[in-house]
Amino acid sequence: MSAYLNMSAGPHARSRLSTGNVMRDVCIALLPATVVGVWHFGLNALLTVLASVTTAVLTEYLFDRIAKRGATWRDGSAVVTGLLLALCLPPTVPLYIPILGSLFAILFVKCFFGGLGKNFMNPALAGRCFLLISFSSTMTNYKYVDAVSSATPLVSLANGEKVNLLELFLGSGSVTGVIGCSAAALLAGGIYLLAIRAITWEIPVAALAVFTLFIAIFGGHGFSPAFLLANLMGGGILMGSFFMATDPVTSPVTSPGQLIFGAAVGLLAAIFRVFGSSADSVSYAIIISNLLTPLLDEFVVPLPFGLRKGAKEGSGKSSFSASMLRPAVKLTLITLLAGVGLAAVFNLTKDTISEQKLQKQIDSYLEVLPGATEIEENDALKAAVASLEGKNYGTSFGKIKINDAVQGLDGSGSEVGYAVNVTTGDGFDGNITMTIGLAADGTVKGISFTEINETAGMGMRCKDPEFKDQFTGRKVESFLLNKSGDSSGENEIDSVSGASISSQAVVNAVNAALDFLRSHVNG
Repeated sequence: MSAYLNMSAGPHARSRLSTGNVMRDVCIALLPATVVGVWHFGLNALLTVLASVTTAVLTEYLFDRIAKRGATWRDGSAVVTGLLLALCLPPTVPLYIPILGSLFAILFVKCFFGGLGKNFMNPALAGRCFLLISFSSTMTNYKYVDAVSSATPLVSLANGEKVNLLELFLGSGSVTGVIGCSAAALLAGGIYLLAIRAITWEIPVAALAVFTLFIAIFGGHGFSPAFLLANLMGGGILMGSFFMATDPVTSPVTSPGQLIFGAAVGLLAAIFRVFGSSADSVSYAIIISNLLTPLLDEFVVPLPFGLRKGAKEGSGKSSFSASMLRPAVKLTLITLLAGVGLAAVFNLTKDTISEQKLQKQIDSYLEVLPGATEIEENDALKAAVASLEGKNYGTSFGKIKINDAVQGLDGSGSEVGYAVNVTTGDGFDGNITMTIGLAADGTVKGISFTEINETAGMGMRCKDPEFKDQFTGRKVESFLLNKSGDSSGENEIDSVSGASISSQAVVNAVNAALDFLRSHVNG
């Protein structure tokens, strides 16, 4: 079909613009970030980029040959996908990570949907999300150039630590994260794309403006310039706003639609960053916003020239009821039936689930109170927990809630100690619920986890005896987390390597239990 001529009435607008030219410009814009990333992180970063780009191009080439279609791999779009994906990866990932990510992005997200122009979400971002879900531990294992485990700048901010803004801007020094972490290089590439009109201003400006405003209002630091700049320069919002969200295939075509789309990206990214616990916020924000593009293109359209407001455009346009209402009604009915079915199952099993949950909780109490054979409610402790009304406990322990506090007795009825069940909302991947066993004098008798969903191989190692047994047998006023290891202080706890957020959350939970015991048992 490509050999046929397209016949249409004049006048004709002629331009040298082509897919290849557009992709070449994007590659040029990404070149500074690539160079800085390879210079900063070294050989493995270069190999990651080469593996990702090569796999992307080779996958599309083989698909073209098998499907017997034109040589679409030559338009450069596969190169851009592979390069974008590589810049979103940590520099020390094994090479199978970029290979699998590029294979998924090109084959499943692009080719299987018909090729360039027919995919409904950004292939590079889809590949990144696939890797985050499938290899969460590897994808969040950020390291320095000397291979020492480290937290990203945003993690350091969450821990209350200071961030070197100049290093973060340049992508140099001790900055860690993904390969394309240089804010200066990404800004230079974004400005280049704007200057040559490869992209328009609406999406990046709307995304960055809404993101910044939300972070300022709900981020907990107000309009602090240092805090806002650190959030803007870290976490991928610059790359997402200039290079991902502006993808012409998956973004709206009209200026008002692009403003709404950009605002949605910025709002979702900020919500996920402030209130979420995912390793990535911007990728998911753009992927979700991509799903809005067809609606925005359908309903946010400019008024045709010469058409008065309120006038009908003709009968050729499909009505709302025909295109949207009927599928919506069907989906609603399916949802209602599924909801009724789930409610019925819940009512049949809720008593059994409650009994199992209660037994699990009692078992956790007995586990942290060696020698106890019976758990007994204490009226004073019960009243103290109720007085908290489910609110955070104190101001020095983070998002801590005291769920329950009971007394443990041995076979003769003598007191063994107290068990305090605590939930902290400061875990890296969500809530951590644990039970702390304490003697009456404040000595820690043991800790047990009833809910923990941290990153495998990192935060989940808080459950290992090497970490949690550090508390057992110690009697201190409060514990202090030592992030560098080799602690020597009586109250110091060595952090799990690469999981300082999870480790700090556990330390805060134990400190809250100690404070609660002192306040309501020892007076």
